[in-house]
Amino acid sequence: MQNHPKLYIIILVGIATFFGIAVCWVWFDTVLIEEEMQFMSSVHTLPTNQLAVQLLRLKNQKQKPVKIEVKGLYLTAYSAGNSKTVDGILDLIDETELNAIVIDVKDYSGKVLYDSNVLLVGELGLENNRIGDTEALIKKLHEHKVYVIARQTVFQDPILAEKKPEWAMQSKVGGLWRDRKGLAWVDPTKQEVWEYNVEIAKEVIGFGFDEVQFDYVRFPSDGDMSQVVYTNGGQERYEVMRDFYHYLGEQLTAQPAWISLDMFGFVMERYDGMSIGQRLEDAVDAVDYISPMMYPSHYPVGHLGLKNPAASPGIVIENGMKKGIPYFENQRAMVRPWIQAFNIGAVYDATKIRVQIDIVEKYTDGGWMLWNASNRYSSAGLER
Repeated sequence: MQNHPKLYIIILVGIATFFGIAVCWVWFDTVLIEEEMQFMSSVHTLPTNQLAVQLLRLKNQKQKPVKIEVKGLYLTAYSAGNSKTVDGILDLIDETELNAIVIDVKDYSGKVLYDSNVLLVGELGLENNRIGDTEALIKKLHEHKVYVIARQTVFQDPILAEKKPEWAMQSKVGGLWRDRKGLAWVDPTKQEVWEYNVEIAKEVIGFGFDEVQFDYVRFPSDGDMSQVVYTNGGQERYEVMRDFYHYLGEQLTAQPAWISLDMFGFVMERYDGMSIGQRLEDAVDAVDYISPMMYPSHYPVGHLGLKNPAASPGIVIENGMKKGIPYFENQRAMVRPWIQAFNIGAVYDATKIRVQIDIVEKYTDGGWMLWNASNRYSSAGLER
């Protein structure tokens, strides 16, 4: 039998390759096992509900979504839980430039509006699942290429204030302070409230939301303000809110979702905190988006010399965008305003809706969102 050196070489290379792959696979598998053990060791002492939240998060790990120019609208949890309503909104999205939906996961009542495993939600009975199967809903919306935002109220949380009065804003005459609607608020200085809201945000991100939008990130603004017991001591209210915004940014930066804040429309042209603690300069380097609520109907009579600001949306929006946009230059946050799609002060037809959109798009690539509390939307003013 003749020797075949080339054949021997091929066989040796093959054997070496096999063992090389085997070694690499063992190493890779060991790394995965070590990472899993590290994760489990960090959560094995958690209560069952919190462990479920952590495992849900691990299951749904993904990269942050690609940033887009959001063109969205708002839905209550009731609307989002109604398949007929959702199908109608998807038809509207398919027919127009719309590409995003904002859904309540915790609203002005403080109720958590989905099936939650957050420990405090269960302990205090804070859940009212109006959405239904949240993961299935998000999957359906994503299949239609819809960017999905979770809207979460923070400090206007009357149910948590009632259940945890030690976390609530107090009245000088005793008991809980209440606003003009009779709603109690939790105290923005309470770290426990911050932690609770971050836990909810992490949970909904685990369901697949592309962004969490925090609303009522401020001190209260109406009611008998002279009776409020403030606990911020020597800190200005805007300093308390600045710390909270940065806390959100720090706690959620590693999560696979973007973080945004709703603010009064006046933050674009007033820089004094407006007694509620909201200033652009305190937030633009802490989160990814800021959404001033620039509804022309909500500006006072005489603003910019207008008898009825709602009748002149172009003037109102232009002024606010022009004055506020410098604060976003070279900062982490982009501006993405809420604009008016409801009839207060004037009928908001296609012309009034379109002029708002055009002016916003003149100043930012961050996008815009239509607000209608009744969730009645049409293609009026929207491009196809």
